[in-house]
Amino acid sequence: MSIVLLTGSTGFVGQAILRALVLNGESVICPDRKRPRSDREFVSGIDGDTDWFGLLAGVSCVIHSAARVHVVNETVADPLSEFRKVNVEGTLKLATQAAALGVKRFIFLSSIKVNGETTSAGSPFTSADAPAPLDAYGISKWEAEQGLNALARETDMDVVIIRPVLVYGPGVKANFLGMMNWLNKGFPLPLGALDNRRSLVGLDNLVDLIVLCVDHPAAANQVFLVSDDEDISTTELLERMAHALGKPARLLPVPSWVLQAGASLVGKREVARRLCESLQVDIGKTKSLLDWRPPVALDAALRITAKDFLERRRK
Repeated sequence: MSIVLLTGSTGFVGQAILRALVLNGESVICPDRKRPRSDREFVSGIDGDTDWFGLLAGVSCVIHSAARVHVVNETVADPLSEFRKVNVEGTLKLATQAAALGVKRFIFLSSIKVNGETTSAGSPFTSADAPAPLDAYGISKWEAEQGLNALARETDMDVVIIRPVLVYGPGVKANFLGMMNWLNKGFPLPLGALDNRRSLVGLDNLVDLIVLCVDHPAAANQVFLVSDDEDISTTELLERMAHALGKPARLLPVPSWVLQAGASLVGKREVARRLCESLQVDIGKTKSLLDWRPPVALDAALRITAKDFLERRRK
């Protein structure tokens, strides 16, 4: 049995990782969950000044899922500086202290934004592609990756980097939750003519890969992309999500260029780009190197998400 330190255990992804680790028989330390009578310290924030030594004794693996996350409408004056404090300085402080105390493996939950924002038809991102982050969040994740790779070369600690695409599942928030709300209410949406391709990853599939990487020997010092291994258009996603919710999909066939032009006029260009453009990933390396397949098919993962959404609405 491993002793795993998990950051971000109160978050959307972190809560699911914690449940899976416990079911897998791992002993888990959660620095952001204060527990009575614990002899471990409690960490309420993460930056370059955070001291982790009191938590890392005996730990064999760190799963670092905590982060300052991407937001569409940023409000701070210098977003990159704020992202760096948590995502770069905080990550590298934790990793440096982990290596010093003999932690064997550090799993870093990065982002597909390290690769870039969009792909052209038939040219999915791979883990071997040159990184091309465009926003402050993606840049901070890429800088953290570089620091971790340097640390892995200088110490005996393995580093595993996982770059998820859009994650959905029970408890999902932000734009995916908004989409389900609109579909459930039956409002017509002008998204019935989109022929893009998007890779998504269900929460169960992402967590399954993370837990596998805790002790898989082939994962050492690798970068993995992860998805459901089925790419669909935004229109198809809406249709299949509506079906999972038991609702008709009322989609109007508005051309993509009209949507993007209109969105730009009202300051929603970023939202329209996410809806209309493509972002695909090739997970061939992840499957072959780890002998891994996503355990939950896309439609099944959508049904799980829809069931949770509807149950929460009834409470």
